[in-house]
Amino acid sequence: MDGFLAVVLVCAATVPVQDCTEATAADVRKVRVANEIGCAVGWQEIVARSDLREGLGRAAYLKTLCRRVRAEP
Repeated sequence: MDGFLAVVLVCAATVPVQDCTEATAADVRKVRVANEIGCAVGWQEIVARSDLREGLGRAAYLKTLCRRVRAEP
């Protein structure tokens, strides 16, 4: 069954949102989720428990991308 990949980009507050990409992000985390809703809510606990939480909202922000991935046969 196909699923989705939530791609969480950690970008410096000085980077405009439209310029926040995997290439410009300070950190990139990826997590497989079951559906598109999971892209929006499935990764918060991972971020909250990680070292990424330090500085969020002040020095950095998060941007989430959602990609469809095919299941491997």
